[in-house]
Amino acid sequence: MPPTGGYVSGHSKWSTIKRKKGAADAKRGQLFSKLSRAIIVAAREGGPDPDGNLALQNAVEKAREASMPKENIERAIARGAGTGSEAANYEAVTYEGYGPGGVAILVEVLTDNRNRTAAEVRHVFTKYEGKLGTSGAVAWQFERKGVVLVPEVATDEDDLVLVAADGGAEDVELNGETFHVTAEPDDLVALRGTLEEAGIAFESADLTMVPKSTVEIADESVARRLLKLVDELDDNEDVQGTYANFDIAEQLMNAVA
Repeated sequence: MPPTGGYVSGHSKWSTIKRKKGAADAKRGQLFSKLSRAIIVAAREGGPDPDGNLALQNAVEKAREASMPKENIERAIARGAGTGSEAANYEAVTYEGYGPGGVAILVEVLTDNRNRTAAEVRHVFTKYEGKLGTSGAVAWQFERKGVVLVPEVATDEDDLVLVAADGGAEDVELNGETFHVTAEPDDLVALRGTLEEAGIAFESADLTMVPKSTVEIADESVARRLLKLVDELDDNEDVQGTYANFDIAEQLMNAVA
């Protein structure tokens, strides 16, 4: 399978570096809150049955991968379906803008207060010399994909390529110590199941926005501001996903981590 592009050198690599440094360990409660919101909205929009609701199925699987307790997942589904003690009223909003170095940034949020979230997102962009744009400003530079991260030590590359192809994957690419397996969004559940049946362990399986092209950042001060901007957006409780098209060398990433 041919490489799909340079996105693996950007945001996903930065996330891997932070995970290895244990930066996310202290944010488990915040992660559960974000995952619950995704389940609530998916259940509200597509119904409470994961078998007939692909978005809910993906949200539930992501929660399970994060070791969210079963009762939390069930409670979130009930809230979204309006059968719990309170029906949540979260709204999906996407913000688009540019960070230092002209990097395109896409921010997906689930919020119960659009004005508050818009002000917070705008503040973060401004703080790190970025600029929030209008709807459609950068979305055209990304496409939604399903991405599964498989540790290199978990499998042989040839075996992974064959199994992934059977599961509907478009691409398998080794980046550092991790294989990035890419598929169309509708094929993510089948791909995940195929890997599980083959006994191939994976770190995560997620729907993400993949940039069609990347912007190389070589200046350390620009890289530092950019990564702080991305991290602060990720830390916002309303933010479900932050996607950027930067390409920063791993050595530089480790230097600013």
